[in-house]
Amino acid sequence: MSETEKRRPSFPEVYMKLAEILSTRSTCNRLQVGTVITTEDYRKVISIGYNGNASGLPNQCDRETPGNCGCLHSEENAVINCDSPRDTPKIVFVTHLPCPMCAKRLINLGGVKKVYYKNDYRIRDSLEIFRMAGIEVEQLAW
Repeated sequence: MSETEKRRPSFPEVYMKLAEILSTRSTCNRLQVGTVITTEDYRKVISIGYNGNASGLPNQCDRETPGNCGCLHSEENAVINCDSPRDTPKIVFVTHLPCPMCAKRLINLGGVKKVYYKNDYRIRDSLEIFRMAGIEVEQLAW
């Protein structure tokens, strides 16, 4: 394949890579997660997030307990940072399958049409939660 015929990455690949880069900003000791929320046509990034402590607090976990370290989840931060109206169609890219509470937060954000994730999470209940809400979920693997 010549340089001019080089394969272009899909938008889901591009935004998942961005989520992975954002995850490197995480201050969580156990799991670094990144989230990107785009418009449905992929033309705009409308919010980003990564997991970590609240702004102004020490950049570290409060506790060592898995699932209860005190960090805000990347999806929570992306929802907090999102100022698009509820009726704006949205696509979400997360480095890891969201936990059940983050699935509910994304549902309440409004307009989420699809969630892409790359890595499985130890709790998979969010798949059923998204299904009940009519939100498509796809694992990206490459």
